[in-house]
Amino acid sequence: PPSLGIVIFHLQSQPPRVTGLPSLAPFRLTGREVLTPFPGLGTAAPAQGGAHLKQCDLLKLSRRQKQLCRREPGLAETLQDAAHLSLLECQFQFRHERWNCSLEGRTGLLKRGFKETAFLYAVSAAALTHTLARACSAGRMERCTCDDSPGLESRQAWQWGVCGDNLKYSTKFLNNFLGPKRGSKDLRARTDAHNTHVGIKAVKSGLRTTCKCHGVSGSCAVRTCWKQLSPFRETGQVLKLRYDSAVKVSSATNEALGRLELWAPARPGSPTQGPAPRPGDLVYMEDSPSFCRPSKYSPGTGGRVCSREASCSSLCCGRGYDTQSRLAAFSCHCQVQWCCYVECQQCVREELVYTCKH
Repeated sequence: PPSLGIVIFHLQSQPPRVTGLPSLAPFRLTGREVLTPFPGLGTAAPAQGGAHLKQCDLLKLSRRQKQLCRREPGLAETLQDAAHLSLLECQFQFRHERWNCSLEGRTGLLKRGFKETAFLYAVSAAALTHTLARACSAGRMERCTCDDSPGLESRQAWQWGVCGDNLKYSTKFLNNFLGPKRGSKDLRARTDAHNTHVGIKAVKSGLRTTCKCHGVSGSCAVRTCWKQLSPFRETGQVLKLRYDSAVKVSSATNEALGRLELWAPARPGSPTQGPAPRPGDLVYMEDSPSFCRPSKYSPGTGGRVCSREASCSSLCCGRGYDTQSRLAAFSCHCQVQWCCYVECQQCVREELVYTCKH
């Protein structure tokens, strides 16, 4: 079956189904966007019957994955949500980089062993893990519900609004969905599997215990605790740090285990290979292109909006930048009106926009 990164990032070609998501244009992201892919948590029921089967057939999955999808009402929507979530987060994390996680060139990039490819696999795995766990607790999946919090029945969890994110089911299903690991002697397969695990691990590290008190006048006569995932923005930040410190690897055969192991390449003049990457390291096999000019991997940086003080020098690759003046509307002279709203005027100001030359 195709690997996870390819599965998830093929889904982005589907028309957006989730409403209320902000624009995906990189220079418009502010960090304040709502990243949850569920506009109405707990309100949407899984698609039933023919509608669910049709959604599965439209997705680019292997035959086995399609069969699993057809047996899991709600999974098709969850896969699409995961694709949108991973794309939005990827574009936010790389909004100031030469490679800005654009859709153009994505297919070619996934065939190579660049650092950017490693991030795509990791963020895809993380988004699917996160979204599946949230879908269970939101009642959008038919075969799973809340997490198995000690002393907490599912009926009580729904009644009190403390349904934990089911990360245990999410990771178990994901391993089954991806199928058996292929090509233990294939360096690329080992690298992709490693980066996929890094993404799953990043989600697991964000699992927190949250507690809520139930009692008269807010007293803590009864205290209920459950597991809750951290916002996906935090997972994206962790993976971006892993990208910045990614480790280049080669391979060596472990004679005792009879399988391929990942190792850092030997230093020039050194007879021994470098250390093995840690479980949390993103790994890659080949150096990335500059991404300055249009290629089969990216549209280049020409025309990209940049910050004159922070990013124009690097982003424009020495070609320089154009300066334009434009008028921008903003809220001003805001006053609090009795009792419950703020009234603002619309003002206009002139601002300078810098774009990289082609």
